[in-house]
Amino acid sequence: MKTIIIIGAGPAGLTAAYELRRRSNEWRIIVLEETSEIGGISRTVVHEGCRIDIGGHRFFSKSQQVNGIWNQLMPMQGKPAKDDIILNRACRLNPNGPDPEKEDTVMLCRNRVSRIYYLRHFFDYPISIKPATFMAMGLVRTVKAGCSYLFSAVFKRQEKSLEDFYINRFGKVLYSMFFEDYTEKLWGVHPSGISPEWGAQRVKGLSLWKALLNVFIPQGESKETSLIEEFSYPKRGPGQFWETLAARLRDDGVEIRMNACVVGVKSDHGTVTDVTLADGSRLSCDALFSSMPVKDLVAAFEGVPTDVARIAAGLPYRDFITVGLLVDKLAIKNTTKIKTVRNIVPDTWIYVQERDVRLGRLQIFNNWSPYMVDDVTKHVWIGLEYFCTEGDRFWTMGDSEFIDMAVKELRQIGVLDENEPIHKSVRIKVKKAYPAYFGSYAEFGKVRDWLDGFRNLFCIGRNGQHRYNNMDHSMMCGIEAARALLGETDKSSVWNVNTEKEYHETK
Repeated sequence: MKTIIIIGAGPAGLTAAYELRRRSNEWRIIVLEETSEIGGISRTVVHEGCRIDIGGHRFFSKSQQVNGIWNQLMPMQGKPAKDDIILNRACRLNPNGPDPEKEDTVMLCRNRVSRIYYLRHFFDYPISIKPATFMAMGLVRTVKAGCSYLFSAVFKRQEKSLEDFYINRFGKVLYSMFFEDYTEKLWGVHPSGISPEWGAQRVKGLSLWKALLNVFIPQGESKETSLIEEFSYPKRGPGQFWETLAARLRDDGVEIRMNACVVGVKSDHGTVTDVTLADGSRLSCDALFSSMPVKDLVAAFEGVPTDVARIAAGLPYRDFITVGLLVDKLAIKNTTKIKTVRNIVPDTWIYVQERDVRLGRLQIFNNWSPYMVDDVTKHVWIGLEYFCTEGDRFWTMGDSEFIDMAVKELRQIGVLDENEPIHKSVRIKVKKAYPAYFGSYAEFGKVRDWLDGFRNLFCIGRNGQHRYNNMDHSMMCGIEAARALLGETDKSSVWNVNTEKEYHETK
């Protein structure tokens, strides 16, 4: 019996195992997970009856295969969820679907609302052309932004950096207002020092011209990712789906070993032969699927060419810290026409562009799912997201000190009142959350070519490819890698996931 080893129990690794097992029962499939948790950065953390989504994960994809897996394992709700009932709100229902008030294994249909918080005002994300936008910006900024955009439309920059990419699409003034500071918060590097490839992946078709066009010509179903109006979401957070899939895989004979860290990879004449774990044990394999960080995978090999080793070691990442806070209410008011429980703002997440704080994004878990909160009728459960680098001041700060700083920032920008009590709080740190597009990344092609030289090695997922993939992209990588192993395609199909011209969430 052939043995296939998969490194990582996140979306890419678990989907690869699912696809391989679906194709054949003749293989021994072993998933090795370094941590004690399923789902990678798509996991859900539980704290005192409340649940935290690490980073926010919309279940939306244009891939029918991906949607098929989601629907098979976790069907769409057939009855209203708790907040739907409270608000007497109509929502899309599956006639034969489960009742989320009675069953746990269920997807909810959620409305997408994401906005920018800047100058203590809300702006649509992406920027929309409407009177409220101009009023919040003020007359002087609006005139400057319009002139700046017209200038950029006539005098296009050569796109050598992410800064060039943004200015070409929005003009220098809007770039400065809505992209420059947030991007530097996220990456720790000014956009002028980041490859435009990141923009090409993440904001593909978005531009001020598209925003103008959208005013006069409805975009229908061809909307960009940030314009989708609804998405699916597991009742108890994204980690619930991956835990459900892991349970199914175990039932189907797939071995999933937790706390199994791969530290060595052996090869012979271009073929991976076995892996070594941190406990000293070794496992032979006929194929290896890796979603571990590329720099760690290369370091695990022996006899790596000097140039490849140098580039891989220099690949940068951004790490992530989130703070969960349970409060009675927010100071920011719901001025939209969208009804919510206790009339909180309707956003799932808010991009914080304020320059006087380090906070990057704010999640409101009540709006993702009412079952993420201990009591949605009494409390608001929020997640404050910070971007950092392992070992820096933020990363090494003590939990209580960091939480105090986060609360102070929310009060400073008017999201919480000064005397608003904090009922529960928790801090969570995530390593290598975001593969970065600077440093030695410009030479990444050499690393990819070397790894592709091993005929039975397949790199999958966000960290496995050092690419800022969304969850559905990582799943598609797992599917394509399984097909490549079977000879139905080649490795280029795995690397070609998330390189299409149109956005990944355009349906």
